[in-house]
Amino acid sequence: MGRAEARRAQRHGARRVSRRGGIRRLFTWRKMLGAFLGLCLLIMGACVALYLYVDIPKANALAERQSNVYQYSDGSLLTRVGDGVNRQNVNLSEVPEDVQHTFVAAENKTFYKDKGVDLKGTARGIINTLSGKGKQGGSTITQQYVKNYYLTQEPTISRKLQELVISLKVDQKQKKSDILAGYINTAFYGRGASGIQAAAQAYYGVDAKDLDVAQGAYLASLLQAPSQYDWATASPTGKKLVKDRWNYTLDNMVEMHWLDKAERDALKFPVPIKPRPAPGMEGQTGYLVEAANKELDKQGITAEVRQAGGWTFTLNIDKKRQKALEKAVDGRLESKLDRKSNKVDATVQAGATSVDAKTGAVVALYGGVDYTKHYISNATRQDYQPASTFKPLVFAAALENGSKTQDGDRIGVNTRYDGTSRRPVVGSDTPFNPQNEDDVSYGDVTVQTAMNKSINSAFAQMVVDVGPAAVKKTAMALGVPDKNFPERPAITLGTMNASTWDMAGAYATLDNHGKKVTPFIVKSAKHQSRTYEPVQGIGDQAISRKSADTVTSVLRGVVDSGSGHEADTTAYDAAGKTGTSENNKAALFAGYTPELTTVVALFGESPGGGGQVSLTGTANSGRANGGGFPAQIWADYTLAALNGGSDARFDLEDVEQGESTVQQTPSNTPSTTESPTQSPTQDPKPPQQSASQTPEAPTSQSPDVPPVSESPDVPPVSESPDVPGDGAGPGRPGDGNNNVANNNQPAH
Repeated sequence: MGRAEARRAQRHGARRVSRRGGIRRLFTWRKMLGAFLGLCLLIMGACVALYLYVDIPKANALAERQSNVYQYSDGSLLTRVGDGVNRQNVNLSEVPEDVQHTFVAAENKTFYKDKGVDLKGTARGIINTLSGKGKQGGSTITQQYVKNYYLTQEPTISRKLQELVISLKVDQKQKKSDILAGYINTAFYGRGASGIQAAAQAYYGVDAKDLDVAQGAYLASLLQAPSQYDWATASPTGKKLVKDRWNYTLDNMVEMHWLDKAERDALKFPVPIKPRPAPGMEGQTGYLVEAANKELDKQGITAEVRQAGGWTFTLNIDKKRQKALEKAVDGRLESKLDRKSNKVDATVQAGATSVDAKTGAVVALYGGVDYTKHYISNATRQDYQPASTFKPLVFAAALENGSKTQDGDRIGVNTRYDGTSRRPVVGSDTPFNPQNEDDVSYGDVTVQTAMNKSINSAFAQMVVDVGPAAVKKTAMALGVPDKNFPERPAITLGTMNASTWDMAGAYATLDNHGKKVTPFIVKSAKHQSRTYEPVQGIGDQAISRKSADTVTSVLRGVVDSGSGHEADTTAYDAAGKTGTSENNKAALFAGYTPELTTVVALFGESPGGGGQVSLTGTANSGRANGGGFPAQIWADYTLAALNGGSDARFDLEDVEQGESTVQQTPSNTPSTTESPTQSPTQDPKPPQQSASQTPEAPTSQSPDVPPVSESPDVPPVSESPDVPGDGAGPGRPGDGNNNVANNNQPAH
């Protein structure tokens, strides 16, 4: 290397050393420490300024809250809710001390020692707000009181900062006892109850002064999620969670030496009383509001949000159609019942849901005789079976899956099945041989005839041909909930649980050419500080149009000349299916026109709410069935809802005709005609009766229920005794039309 190059290298190295030295001089530890201290001082100054700037405000508008308005679809008033908070403030001295401690144990064990704030919890809340996770726990009782009494429920950063500062000042200026009293008097407990006095009445029917520690622990636990933890409406998960929190609260009391361990171990969970409706919910109003609120809960407009008031909820309920539905139930059913003197009539409950199949809008709903007399909505309850209204969904599954019979024939309208009563299904690992109603054998019948007469043996074989799992998949795609839904041949009898709301959605999807319809009742929800996204009533294609239209073509035959003939009229084009559940405990008619889908049901419910009972003898009319009262109610309502009729006709495309080979029967003498035969005798087909007299085949729930026979010549029902629990259960199984789901095997 030459001298010139060496000098250049030396100068270049000197410059690099100079740069490193400059960086070191710029980021010395003294300067970094100074910057950090300066930042701390800046933050402290900002906090001091914020503390000085923010004063304790006046109480928020909750004490003068607005009502929530519920409207019909045309904007006319349905009802006002919350016009004045359901709250009665009580002094802390009126609340037992151990009940006071339950709230502290549940929410803030350090309440009596802290300064009113939880910096970690507040920081977590701000971070969650920034990340879009919404409000989170972690606030002290003081902070929650400040939020309830002085601020709002909005999960914003500015509100959290205000809450922090005001809580510090409130803690300095108010006694802990006053803060605790303010908290338990302003908190929302669900059931429309604000404050501990209203909550004590709503959940236990006592005054706050009479609450015991177990009840207080439940109310304290409830505050975490009032909607989810209300025992009367909670899901199994919700019940488990609130019980866990109840135990957590009591364990904390033991830890804090507020409760003796032996006393705590002796406590039992205090199940609350059933909810009692608020005034102004008489008639159908309460059912409509309840259905709307359930939907709003799922959309994020929870009870806690609604309780602040100021909302206008417009429902899809058409006032004229709603009144028509009520009139149809009163005229066809209630006017004929003697609820006071007749024990059977006293058990009858009616429910209905009517849906616009083109939009999914619930335009009318019938929940029961009166919301203030019967709190459970018969329109949305899921504790009864849809019975043979499920058979069209079995056929839909066969079409959708391109299923074939045991003989290899593609299933369609003209496919023939053996309708012999008690015929064992072929090709199933689960033995099943359902009896048709009155043990009538129909021999060789088409799918159309099998649907018209709701022949159990034919559809039991169809379930096997399609596969129970495939049937379930299609049914759920159409809208039937996955609730007590066995994958066994007995599902042909509708042995799962579904409400009129659920079945209206499934039938509306058929009506809408297979495009999924999700019933929804809230049209819009308006508030000055919130926006609302309504439910999307129309979704993707659930099944093909060809499958849906083929089912519709068959269901037109049920109304024209089958068990649903009471719904037939020249005033409109209609399709539908009847159904009657096990032991005649429920009777349904599910039907639709090109414009409207409606499901009407009757339920037998013991007056004390103790279980399901038979409808047989309703209005002294013998066996109740889907082709009787439900079909008649449906027809009267539909005629009025369509303003006396409609020229609209079903636009059916490419109906699947199927093939006509008869499925093989294991019997020695296979039938070859569609004339019914009586087993064991060969009596001719009985004369057709009116729909109100036509017996239907109730479906069964489980084979371990003792058999109930409605006439001495009808044997009990069951599946094969070596395959328990298939849902084919005992009794007079069946559907809603002319068939019983009985088996040869003894009940078990």
